[in-house]
Amino acid sequence: MKKFIILMLSVQAIWAQQPTKRIEFEAPESYPEGVAFDKASNAFYVTSARLGTVGKVTREGKYTELYADKSLKSTYGIKVHPDGKRLFFCAADANYSKFSTPETKKKTARLISIDLRSGKKLSDTDLSGLAAGEHFPNDLAFDNQGSVYVTDSYADVIYKVDTNGKAAVFSRSELLKAAGVGPNGIVFHPHGFLIVANNGTGALVKIDLNNPEKGAKVKIDQFFPNADGLLLHDNYTLTLVQNGGVNKIFKLKTADNWTTAQVTESTSVEDRFAFPSTAAAAGSETWIMNANFSELTEGNNVPSKKFSLQQAVFNPVKK
Repeated sequence: MKKFIILMLSVQAIWAQQPTKRIEFEAPESYPEGVAFDKASNAFYVTSARLGTVGKVTREGKYTELYADKSLKSTYGIKVHPDGKRLFFCAADANYSKFSTPETKKKTARLISIDLRSGKKLSDTDLSGLAAGEHFPNDLAFDNQGSVYVTDSYADVIYKVDTNGKAAVFSRSELLKAAGVGPNGIVFHPHGFLIVANNGTGALVKIDLNNPEKGAKVKIDQFFPNADGLLLHDNYTLTLVQNGGVNKIFKLKTADNWTTAQVTESTSVEDRFAFPSTAAAAGSETWIMNANFSELTEGNNVPSKKFSLQQAVFNPVKK
């Protein structure tokens, strides 16, 4: 009986260390970074840091290319427009593109929209002339009026593109600055502000739409170096994706409108996320894009053919 109990405990331990559920798909060399979920088609849309494409991934793991453009080097953050008919995504040439050129490297900054069903391009906004220096448009968010806010991780600014397609620098807050990669993941809060993850400093920055140049750090009892994607679940709950060796997903909550926040839950180290980048909500589930960028930084790997979306299962954080 004692041996049986020990065996059962061993089996349970092995089971507990298994990674959470994944949707694996074959998209050779793509290295997807951004992910968005579309309720109408019950499918995910992903970008490509290496090839500059946009693809569709079904729940069953079938990948099809939705949009390709020879002028694109890399694609990053992607979101479904509130109208449910359009996909918006960031186009750059920041680091991992297979097609990078001296003319586009760290210079490309575009916001593109396509028809969600046909993949036809609807708009293409050049952001590269709005701020000096190098460029890396990384993520985006929509406000209640349908305007788009885009983080530029190299120029350390946030752009705003209104519903007429007019683009301008929205915020140059000092809190967006960092050595290397700065503002990254971004969400819009219905109370009239943005929350931005500063990749370099590990801070969350709150930007009031009525006073965008100031900004304030959300007071949290820890920092998140290499913070990437953000996902707002409701007015009080936020998911943060952290890579750079940590490779965990955190859930934060606030009781004072994001003046302060507390880490309440996180994923387990045993889940073994592979350089997680961004998050998308599919009903009550949270899915994470495994970008696998560590393969590209090592430089001696054969490019992967298969990638995965992985479900985040959260556990309470012990205080």
